[in-house]
Amino acid sequence: MIKLDIINEVVNKTGITKTKAEMAVETVFEKMKQALEQGDRIELRGFGVFNVKPRKTGIGRNPRTGAEVSIPPGKAVRFKPGKELQTLQ
Repeated sequence: MIKLDIINEVVNKTGITKTKAEMAVETVFEKMKQALEQGDRIELRGFGVFNVKPRKTGIGRNPRTGAEVSIPPGKAVRFKPGKELQTLQ
């Protein structure tokens, strides 16, 4: 599923114009992105939780040369599915 599929589903379910549906979906994703950039936690009941966790520094290897490469510390977005998603059949 891609973003266009979500937009089309919003249009089909609500009957609003495609332009307004696209604006609504874009707004939701943009606000989620802003919240994660600020380090906020996003909890969508029945779906799951998005949060930002620190990533440790490490040492990796260049697959071509085998040379060691230093991996700098950073942040990574993590998703923990809710109960309903964990029990999908």
